[in-house]
Amino acid sequence: MNNQHISTEITAHIVNGFVADGEGGNPAGVVIDADELSEDQMLRVASKIGLSETAFVSSSDWAGFKLDFFTPNRRIAHCGHATIAAFSYLTQIGRVEQGETSKMTVDGLRRIIIRGEQAFMEQTAPSYQSSDGWGASGVVLQDVLQSVGLSTDDLITGYQPMLVNTGNNFVLIPIKTEAILAGIVPDHDAISHISEKLDLIGYYLFAMSPADAETAATTRMFAPRYAIPEESATGMAAGPLACYLHDVMDTQSLRLKIAQGHFMTPASPSMITVDLETAPDGRIASLTAGGFGRSVREMKVALT
Repeated sequence: MNNQHISTEITAHIVNGFVADGEGGNPAGVVIDADELSEDQMLRVASKIGLSETAFVSSSDWAGFKLDFFTPNRRIAHCGHATIAAFSYLTQIGRVEQGETSKMTVDGLRRIIIRGEQAFMEQTAPSYQSSDGWGASGVVLQDVLQSVGLSTDDLITGYQPMLVNTGNNFVLIPIKTEAILAGIVPDHDAISHISEKLDLIGYYLFAMSPADAETAATTRMFAPRYAIPEESATGMAAGPLACYLHDVMDTQSLRLKIAQGHFMTPASPSMITVDLETAPDGRIASLTAGGFGRSVREMKVALT
């Protein structure tokens, strides 16, 4: 990758990740040839772009590319839709070919797989923590439910919220019906406070789809700790959800499609595909989450 001379203005590409049938998706900023940008400059650029995440793509001696991710207010280790957006754009301009490449982030090396027009990113095997284990952080289950206006009666019978990590921490909340999910009004201050205590990216709430639906579940994601009131597609949360569905709810499929963004205002329907890889003993060994990206526009961003 060739370094570009850093002037007072750079070009950011706005690319929607996880689009559904070419529409919707989650917009991310993509800045290529970002080798000479400092961390402070990346943060300022991401803040000016104002989207939930921006990916900065640089050269790497250890991977296909180095990626740095920033929300409008801080660095984030991984970002699903910004990864899909970045590699979709790199494929579009001929920087990436079909097959396997990789990204290096502050959290290490991850595989990236290009399949046709879709990009998939690797996540790590899941770890789980039930609400019984949150006490040391000063958080109890009722705190989480109250922050989204729910009671235990609103949960899928027999299942509880759980903290799941496949690279980032999310609390997953199983909601009994899509109607309840659609009607949730989050308390962003409370969610942010709880997210700090549990070191979360945010909450991922889901309702199971009908048995004849293409998707396994439909979801909503709130991450006010990272200046994201609600996000329309979250690959790093869909991965943990697919693991929860497989390991906790005994869903048999190893390919799960997750819908998101339908209940936002305005709606931005998104589709995330998660492929699970299991070991001989049935445990999830690794997973990839991916989908389609669509370039939307360019914008000029001042560095000063």
